[in-house]
Amino acid sequence: EVTLNEAKQKASEIIGQAEKRATQIVEEAKNNAKVEGDRILMGAKAEIDQEINRAKESLRAQVSSLAVAGAEKILRKEIDAKAHTEMLSKLAAEL
Repeated sequence: EVTLNEAKQKASEIIGQAEKRATQIVEEAKNNAKVEGDRILMGAKAEIDQEINRAKESLRAQVSSLAVAGAEKILRKEIDAKAHTEMLSKLAAEL
């Protein structure tokens, strides 16, 4: 009977140790998952920031191109109008 009680005691200790180790494994897995999740989130945020910056640069380039094209059209009209006026003035002076 003493041997049976010792065996029960030993089995209980083994079960307790196994439960404790299982809890440790679960906690380690949770911590590892959190660290990995944070790493993935930071990577995603960095990628989003890069995409935003690329989009801003692209937009700036497009706006600059449009502004230059618009200014070019305006200048051409002004120059053409001025040149036309000057030619008419010279022609009128010659007459």
